[in-house]
Amino acid sequence: MIIAKFFTRSTEALIDRIGVGVSWLLPFMAVLVLFIVVMRYCFSIGFIAVQELVEYLHATIFMLGISYTLKHDEHVRVDILYRSTTTHNKALINLFGTIFFLLPLCSVIIYSSWDYVLSSWRIMERSEERSGIAFVYGLKTLLLIMPLMLSLQGLVIAYREAYIIIGNQKNHSSDVVKDSDE
Repeated sequence: MIIAKFFTRSTEALIDRIGVGVSWLLPFMAVLVLFIVVMRYCFSIGFIAVQELVEYLHATIFMLGISYTLKHDEHVRVDILYRSTTTHNKALINLFGTIFFLLPLCSVIIYSSWDYVLSSWRIMERSEERSGIAFVYGLKTLLLIMPLMLSLQGLVIAYREAYIIIGNQKNHSSDVVKDSDE
């Protein structure tokens, strides 16, 4: 139990730090886009490296921010039935979705991306543009980091939802024992 609480707290603290850090990239990216537009349309000057940097920032924000979004339950959810159900049923839905959809999907992403990322690292892949960014392998590494972080957050969610389900079953069984005593 102590290990699970430590894992939960440390995982969520890490994801919070990364999520907040990544959020600071948004204004920087917006300024870069403004710079690109002004330079291109006012001065007819293009910067391949800056354009690629915007793509890198966008990918980083999305790939590293997804676990933060999941942690704060801000992801897209079709909640026609979910919002009106009990806490116990919400926990069952979340646990089921995490175990049978989220974790397997993360595993598939890691499995299918592994060789792709490793081959990029092996050749120290660079941009195809001469003046582009020489760190394509770093960007591709996000294909492994994203599902890993998402899996860690999924394990935290699964632990919490199982705790809710078990807690509700204990409360329900103690209510049954109280009713039979009366």
